[in-house]
Amino acid sequence: MSRTRRVSLAAVLIVAATAAILLAMGRPPICTCGEVDLWVSSTTSAKTSQMLADWYSASHLVHGFLFYALLWLVARRAPLQYRVLAALIAEASWEILENTPMIIDRYREATVALGYTGDSVLNSMSDIGMMALGFLAARKLPLWVALGAVAVLEIVPLVVIRDNLTLNIIMLLAPNDVIRTWQAGG
Repeated sequence: MSRTRRVSLAAVLIVAATAAILLAMGRPPICTCGEVDLWVSSTTSAKTSQMLADWYSASHLVHGFLFYALLWLVARRAPLQYRVLAALIAEASWEILENTPMIIDRYREATVALGYTGDSVLNSMSDIGMMALGFLAARKLPLWVALGAVAVLEIVPLVVIRDNLTLNIIMLLAPNDVIRTWQAGG
């Protein structure tokens, strides 16, 4: 079996194992509302983090750009396929961790996501796909375009929904009342 086939099989197994783990954790396969939508624009909807895409999908695209940059810095001599697998493992691990009671409760306590109940498996799989898309885009785009894309993917959600990957990390690690009040519209 060629390296490309082995890596492709490994990628499929990583994603399938992640879905199986999330299902075993009790995550719903799709939204408990019984619908599957392409996009949810409201951040306060019960459908947020349940469908294929929402405003937080931008942060997963940014994950891909950041994983590409990090792996280029620390493992640029490793074949691209192995760096893709490393990024998939990192993103899959986050999707599992993000859906544990510890992180779900942390979101509820530290952020304005008071009604957050975790992701559907469909949304987690889409998040992994968004990361992969960001990773592959980072590989192909000129550096200045990739940096511009990351800036847009951070600034647009910041302006539209008062949240982005940067604020999400800050609020999970070191909650700030000023940020929380601003995010709540105050």
